[in-house]
Amino acid sequence: MKLGLLLCDHTMESVRDIAGDYDVMFANWLPAEWKVYDLQQGQQPQDLNECDAYITTGSKASVYDDEPWIHQFAALTQRIHAAGVPFVGVCFGHQMMGHALGGRVAKSPNGWGIGVHTFAISRHESWMQPTADSVSLLMSCQDQVLDLPPGAEVLGGNAHCPVGMFRMGRMLGIQGHPEFTPAYAEALLQLRRERIGAAPVDKALATLHQPLSTALLARWAEAFLQ
Repeated sequence: MKLGLLLCDHTMESVRDIAGDYDVMFANWLPAEWKVYDLQQGQQPQDLNECDAYITTGSKASVYDDEPWIHQFAALTQRIHAAGVPFVGVCFGHQMMGHALGGRVAKSPNGWGIGVHTFAISRHESWMQPTADSVSLLMSCQDQVLDLPPGAEVLGGNAHCPVGMFRMGRMLGIQGHPEFTPAYAEALLQLRRERIGAAPVDKALATLHQPLSTALLARWAEAFLQ
């Protein structure tokens, strides 16, 4: 399976030695043949058949920012959906699904989502093998999908992030970061301590020892994309 990575940002150089750039993180999370498209540099698949499926990274940008590359990404998301090409959107990509396909994305009224979050699975689908009643993932976001696009199905969530996972046809959105490592999440939290606040950062840091569902999500994503 050839996967197209729609790269929406780069890790900061000061922490890149911990887990690499996003292309390295995703390749480590989901081994496959990868082709990288740096969307911020205007790179996009000209033909959607260039890859069997597409996965989108997170970004420090917001999907509602008025930037040319973000508008182009929204149009690409609509093309992928219309063509029925398998797609997994992670964090920013999850939010772009909501934004581009008719939902609403905004800053969460619940504040930053950081540390390890557990999402209850509310809808089990055939590709979710082995089955699980919940998944635990690292989070790092302010924005959330607050209103779903028409026809979307919520697959999992929690009180802080009700739309933690959703599906729209052949597109799967995951708000958490299955590609992150705890060490990278810790470094990111420390860098953002002043911005987020010491108390919530310390609370999030205390969750980083909890078991993660990254391997399970890799199996689910692989099954979904095939």
